[in-house]
Amino acid sequence: MKQGIKLITTGLYLLVFGISYAPANFSDLDIQFHPVNHATFVIQSKSATIYVDPVGDLKLFDQYPKPDIILITDIHRDHLNKELVDNIKHPGTLIICTKEVEKLLKAGEILNNGERFNHQDIVIEAIPAYNLSHDRLKFHPKGRGNGYIISISGKKIYISGDTEDIPEMRALRNIDYAFVCMNLPYTMTIDQAASAVLAFKPKIIFPYHYRGKKGFSDIDKFKTTVEKTGHTQVKFLTWYK
Repeated sequence: MKQGIKLITTGLYLLVFGISYAPANFSDLDIQFHPVNHATFVIQSKSATIYVDPVGDLKLFDQYPKPDIILITDIHRDHLNKELVDNIKHPGTLIICTKEVEKLLKAGEILNNGERFNHQDIVIEAIPAYNLSHDRLKFHPKGRGNGYIISISGKKIYISGDTEDIPEMRALRNIDYAFVCMNLPYTMTIDQAASAVLAFKPKIIFPYHYRGKKGFSDIDKFKTTVEKTGHTQVKFLTWYK
């Protein structure tokens, strides 16, 4: 099969040599999602441009408008790059982060687990993100990291951050788009992730943050498990190039 096949229709997936390919970004009428790498992506809407966990080379962000909002979930280097944040922000950029991230950035609006922040017509809520399994507790203690729910343009977007299938995730409701991590040994298995998604039933789930210590999680298996119920669509974005 020739390389360079272009996917024209959002949601159309091709199997090439056993690998699932998808569009580089996702759009609906009001919101666009642009994956950058691993845990880093850009949300664009009529209301704002939001950068989530911006890391990597500055050139990766040249094609996007300067951020109105930057969300940072945790202190690890796949979520936080102080030098990059300093270079991409502008005087009007709102940075929302945890207390531990703010200590490193020396900037930002601290949002603790369970707190909300209103910015114009956008509401951002901090959701806990932490490990449950005994052998993973050292990676993400409760209270240090955030997931986020963004209410924007009439939609609710959930970003898990680094977490396992915690009760706070399972209790979510009325989520339009969800970004859920699944990598070992740091976060959770695809079975844990699928179980949580089946509990809170987002309309669309985007697997992200799925490169672990020993390679990539089986997101095709995750998709099969989740879509059996018919409640949630699983869509793939291009996180790793």
